[in-house]
Amino acid sequence: MKTTFVSSSAVSSALRYSILRQQAELTRVQKEATTGFVADRGLALGARTAQSVTLNRDLERLSGIVDSNGLVSSRLAATQKGLIQIGDAAQSFLSSLTSSASGDAAYALTQKSARSTLDTLTSVLNTSLNGEYLFAGTNTDVRPLNDFEPGSPAKAAFDAAFAGYFTFAKDDPAAQGITAAQMDDFLTTVVEPMFLGAGWQGTWSNATDQGITSRITLNETTETSVSANDEGIRKIAMMSAVVGDLLDSNVGNAARKALVNRAVSTIGAAIGEISQLEAQTGIIEQRVSSATDRIKMQMDLFERHILDTEGVDPYRASNRVSELLSQIEKSYAITARIQQLSILNYLS
Repeated sequence: MKTTFVSSSAVSSALRYSILRQQAELTRVQKEATTGFVADRGLALGARTAQSVTLNRDLERLSGIVDSNGLVSSRLAATQKGLIQIGDAAQSFLSSLTSSASGDAAYALTQKSARSTLDTLTSVLNTSLNGEYLFAGTNTDVRPLNDFEPGSPAKAAFDAAFAGYFTFAKDDPAAQGITAAQMDDFLTTVVEPMFLGAGWQGTWSNATDQGITSRITLNETTETSVSANDEGIRKIAMMSAVVGDLLDSNVGNAARKALVNRAVSTIGAAIGEISQLEAQTGIIEQRVSSATDRIKMQMDLFERHILDTEGVDPYRASNRVSELLSQIEKSYAITARIQQLSILNYLS
């Protein structure tokens, strides 16, 4: 018969090691009960871990695209609202121009309408969302449209162009003698290149022609912004600036009539182009919405597969947490009683 030496210290140490193991398991089970997934993917899945990692990575990518599409949708909605405002302002301006061309309204009213249209255009084009200018193309940190006010570079450029063509300023008494043919030629050879040609960039606009391209699915991208350099926007800026400036000058009635007639045709064409932009923006907005719906369906499939692979029964995990807590409490109680054992209690 062999006897084994047993001490209260050995028993206490064994209990302590048991408590440490139980605490480690409690941490794992609590994590599983909270998240609903296994705490150690590699231990639970073994060879299937690579598949799980791939699924989780793809799920994160899809989630990022959904978040990005939310920002894109907000930008497109704000852009659509801005285009509607521009279109409404241009339509009101066209009504005023038509009345002036037919002699039913004074040029002073048309001049005020032109200034109001230009103010609306400038305000809308310089709108920002989340710190980015909507109509700036890829230059989202720069105001896309410069002001047309006394002392501004754009105003100075136009005044210099007028004086260079006619050899006198617009407020000079000689401006009364400008003919309709001269005004029409001035608009064609000087004004249009300033707004519709190379003179637009830098002097009037800081936007880029290239819009923002966004990835709306894993394999699909689309341009999701409108630039202030669009021709319809340029035409509205051109006629509202020129009409607003020259109808408030010494230019004679013949030249004014030629200017108003040109503005009627130009603004009419611009309204059609703005409507086209609205339609294109609406189509893109619908594409983004549809792409987001498709991605969410794909994410739902991924999440179900991940749950089937890594998921745990939350009811069993909660019960296991309760069991471990109870066992640890009992172990603490036993350990405390063992530590109170002493030979001196029996010798006294």
